[in-house]
Amino acid sequence: MKDPRDIIISPVVSEKSYALIEQNVYTFIVHPSASKPEIHDAVESIWGVKVVKVNTLNRPGKVTRARKNNRQGRKPDTKRAIVTLAAGNDIPLFEN
Repeated sequence: MKDPRDIIISPVVSEKSYALIEQNVYTFIVHPSASKPEIHDAVESIWGVKVVKVNTLNRPGKVTRARKNNRQGRKPDTKRAIVTLAAGNDIPLFEN
């Protein structure tokens, strides 16, 4: 079995993800080969919460262009997981 901290890479920091936190929905960047059951088990083992549902999405990297020589490149593809927790559970990600 993989280490749970290798599956969950980082939380997504955006206005939309902050709005979803109020509804017990958290968004994470995960390893590209991670499956839904692996993400479910990783979140439960790291934070000790009850996960109700896991949705995943693959986001292709944007095409970039260099200014001087007009070469094109690509940003890396990412995989995100949207995790819904049971009522009464929360993850203390950004609390002071």
